[in-house]
Amino acid sequence: MAPSFTEIAYRTLQQGRSLAGLVHKELSTKVMEVVAPDVVPQTQPVPGEMMDALRQSLNTLHDRDWLDAEHGIYPQSLLFDIPWLDWAERYPRVWLDLPSNWARRRARDVQDLPDLSDRDLYPDYYLQNFHHQTDGYLSDHSAELYDLQVDILFNGAADAMRRRILPFLLNGLKHFSNRSQANLRVLDVATGTGRTLHQIRAALPQATLVGVDLSEAYLRQANRWLNQGRSSLVQLVQGNAERMPFDQGGFQALTCVFLMHEMPADARQAVLQDCYRLLEPGGVLVLADSVQLKDSPQFDVAMDNFRRVFHEPYYRNYISDDIDQRLVDAGFCNVQAESHFMARVWCATKPDTATK
Repeated sequence: MAPSFTEIAYRTLQQGRSLAGLVHKELSTKVMEVVAPDVVPQTQPVPGEMMDALRQSLNTLHDRDWLDAEHGIYPQSLLFDIPWLDWAERYPRVWLDLPSNWARRRARDVQDLPDLSDRDLYPDYYLQNFHHQTDGYLSDHSAELYDLQVDILFNGAADAMRRRILPFLLNGLKHFSNRSQANLRVLDVATGTGRTLHQIRAALPQATLVGVDLSEAYLRQANRWLNQGRSSLVQLVQGNAERMPFDQGGFQALTCVFLMHEMPADARQAVLQDCYRLLEPGGVLVLADSVQLKDSPQFDVAMDNFRRVFHEPYYRNYISDDIDQRLVDAGFCNVQAESHFMARVWCATKPDTATK
């Protein structure tokens, strides 16, 4: 059957976003080589076979994204819901931010952060310039550029990768099918700027949605993205994911996207254990993060280059970590996992008979 106009529009849009991401990265690398050659990272050449596999994996992700929208898991309008005007205004600032990025690389300064009067609120591992970005996660400037930077990094596929949590989430919530959607509570852990919550709200428009994050600045940006229109309000709370400020068993579902690789191993386990605490028995946890060496060995060079290009101090440990076992150790059961392009998605449930 011939594709519909909407499907053609979606695939054309994704091809354009992919091309834009590739062009930006190519141009910014060329500029770095001319202006700051001493800070160009030493990366490994990507074999042609790997490039072909990455393209195929990206195409497969888009196929799955389109089919899930076509089958009503989330509305097709979500595929086109991109803050173009905001990103167009912010894109020049991405370029203007590069010299300070290069300066930090040159100085090997990964703690170039704003003055904080409340440093005790943050764990030591958090107080860094992750990705060499200005101010780490601790300023409005950083929060305003973050979504655009991530979209460029993943060649326009960041939202499609985030949406891979939605089928698992909706399926897990079937355990509570005797309740109305309005009586379901979903918490997004390390919600950042709220892009994941934006995807969840489209699929669960009547559920009570809550986001928690350490960064007050990122929560302000999330509030601007999420709570300025007529859609249902999202509750946003500042807190540490290792011990979140919520009562035990108060949520039917938790999600967590792109957090695990930015934490040391003991903090990862602490987050998973607190997620277990917060879930009602029978509830579901859905994680999404980078692929790992075990599930995607064909992308090993890409993973190593990511570590070399960006300041990601815990990434090497993460890609070898056994998240499945960590979930089991935290008390979860029915652990499932899938890989989509550069994202790995886990789903696990809290047993009904839990006593922890």
